[in-house]
Amino acid sequence: MSCKCEHKDSKGTKVEGLNAKIYYDKDADLNLLKGKKIVVLGYGSQGHAQALNLRDSGMDVVVAVRQGPRGHKLAEEHGWVPGKELLTNIPDAVKQADWIHFLLPDEHQGQVWKDSVEPHLKKGVVLSWSHGFNIRFNQIKPPKESDVVLIAPKGPGHLVRRTFQEGKGTPALVAVEQDYSGKAKDYALAFCKAIGAAHAGVIETTFSEETETDLFGEQNVLCGGTVDLVKAGFDTLVKAGYQPEIAYFECLHELKLITDLIQEGGISWMNYSISDTAEYGEYSRGPRLINDAVRAQMKKNLEEVQNGSFAKEYLAEKKAGGPKFNAARQALAEHPIEKVGEKLRAMMPWLKKKQ
Repeated sequence: MSCKCEHKDSKGTKVEGLNAKIYYDKDADLNLLKGKKIVVLGYGSQGHAQALNLRDSGMDVVVAVRQGPRGHKLAEEHGWVPGKELLTNIPDAVKQADWIHFLLPDEHQGQVWKDSVEPHLKKGVVLSWSHGFNIRFNQIKPPKESDVVLIAPKGPGHLVRRTFQEGKGTPALVAVEQDYSGKAKDYALAFCKAIGAAHAGVIETTFSEETETDLFGEQNVLCGGTVDLVKAGFDTLVKAGYQPEIAYFECLHELKLITDLIQEGGISWMNYSISDTAEYGEYSRGPRLINDAVRAQMKKNLEEVQNGSFAKEYLAEKKAGGPKFNAARQALAEHPIEKVGEKLRAMMPWLKKKQ
């Protein structure tokens, strides 16, 4: 008799061919969150999405965000009542919290914790994050009398919100760093359900694994690797005498077509969808570019994430006001690919306008 594709345990589903166990709505109990006042710190991309999803799931939510920044204005526009559901004084929010969810920028969390959170915590409060940076690199050291959990949606905030409203949800990662109550994982899964993630599927991980793989992926593939590859391709064609407009289309514009195909059906589906000429070029020329030297640098980059030197460098850079960060941002804004791209995108009304 052939093996079934799924093996179900008392909680979670083990899918054949996958290492991870997947948790769904059936594995989570929203009642565990009833009666808990959940304070969401920050109202940016993830903050607005998760707070709204929690509220729509019937949770008792308070948003804590400084007066003035756009997050505060946006929260008011979304109907959070100032002085009741929307607080600008973080200590006041913390004092009433049964659960505190950190969605502030990584570089600000340590100081906010020290000044406004730690001195006002109630015993037994649940502490959670959507990125493990500050726990993994010891910028925040929670009290022993707290559950410490991770709920990390694998998508930007607008997607987390939209898929929730569509009844689909965005997959997420869940982790338990500290289980004071003995129910930390159950609480975390309930939170996943409340933001819609358990409808799509939740995979268990650790704070270290989430943080290290997230930083590595950003630096070497999704952001650092992709952006530098695009610019290098563009520069190579332009220096060889080709029109910048043509170089833009070949090295940047069509990238989305390829990544969409990969996301839809994997690399094999992308290769099925392109020409044999393009596929042969992938097999024969790609390895020349992503060679042993590149892989060695990736390994070095990973080591710098693992040993904390990247985190130390980043926090020092931000503390100094971001001179290298801001210079690099300005250099990118002045790169010809951005100048040409702005003009060409104006010719494509079907593209979503940047907000």
